[in-house]
Amino acid sequence: MSERGGQPMTGTGVSRVEIPADSLFGPENMPYGVFAPPDGDFRVGCRLGDMVLDVAALLGDPVFARPELNGFLAQGHERWREVRERLRALADTALPTDAVYPVATVRMALPVRIGDYVDFYASIDHATNLGRLLRPDSAPLLPNWRHLPVGYHGRAGTVVVSDTPVIRPRGQRRTASGTPDFGPSQRLDIEAELGFVVGCGSPLGVPVTVDAFTEHVFGVALVNDWSARDIQAWEYQPLGPFLGKSFTTSLSAWITPLAALTRARVPLPTQHPQPLPYLRGTEDFGLDIDLAVSWNGDVVAHPPYARMYWSPAQMLAHLTANGASIRPGDLYASGTISGPGPSQRGSFIELSWGGTQPVMVNDQTRTFLADGDEVTITATAPGTEGRRIGLGEVGGAILPARDT
Repeated sequence: MSERGGQPMTGTGVSRVEIPADSLFGPENMPYGVFAPPDGDFRVGCRLGDMVLDVAALLGDPVFARPELNGFLAQGHERWREVRERLRALADTALPTDAVYPVATVRMALPVRIGDYVDFYASIDHATNLGRLLRPDSAPLLPNWRHLPVGYHGRAGTVVVSDTPVIRPRGQRRTASGTPDFGPSQRLDIEAELGFVVGCGSPLGVPVTVDAFTEHVFGVALVNDWSARDIQAWEYQPLGPFLGKSFTTSLSAWITPLAALTRARVPLPTQHPQPLPYLRGTEDFGLDIDLAVSWNGDVVAHPPYARMYWSPAQMLAHLTANGASIRPGDLYASGTISGPGPSQRGSFIELSWGGTQPVMVNDQTRTFLADGDEVTITATAPGTEGRRIGLGEVGGAILPARDT
């Protein structure tokens, strides 16, 4: 019986989960998601190899029978550790066959109920590239960029689970004459990002310090912050991104616990000038995560997260520095992940250099997204057992704009 009540499922038969030797989802990983088995209701699952474990059935805990992870996230860091240890122990045993489902047979849902979504701009390479593209006669980085993690509030209600179709947005675009018109975006783009899922919340008025990051953030998930560059370029001054960003943001179905990424921790790049005291800590770190961006099946970029200038902990500290509270299930993302090389750029505006240097995709020259295009972002990181682990994927296909 679970220590939190309820009877675990015993099933009509038991068998061990066979994990392929090259699997990115061994017991050192075991990300969480929300799934529904065939003809069943949504509940919390844990991925092991090519199978999904029904956590509520195995542990007998009703918090996992809900169609979201928020209740579990709110239980805190020590509970996250206990459950992870229990599931890793179960992975080495024979499990009830009616608590284990092939990944290919289940439906996946958004893993958390997202109350707030914040997007940052933490890659120095991405910020430099966009500065050169958008402000060619000025310094690439604006004066504040090296002093704080720049960010904006997104629209939580349009964050969708991976593989949800993306409808081409309509909006105002500036024409060659300088006047606006209204219609479908012609410069639809991606942003390959890493998202951070809040577990424990914080009270209003109490900032979260850099060193408290691991007590508050449960795990990471891949994000694609789809962007309409022509809408964005017309609207963003002086208040920043709005309709060019808020139409859809895709989130991976799987959340990788921070505990699975301890071997992926790396030192931050040198930050100059030194950040203000509230952005400094004794245990801050970056993450060695390698992404791959696939456009209609062709891998066109390998953005390296280890290059990110601002750390996940610094982003959270800045997000709450004014006393803003956080809640279980809140999401904040890194902003586009890019490296210094052309093949490391995490957006198509960078890859095509504003549309002036087309990219080869399936033997065709391309700049921005066309209707019918599909984009999939995957990632791997060093695992705790000396082999790489996977962060799942985030994908989506572009559908034509709808008539008003």
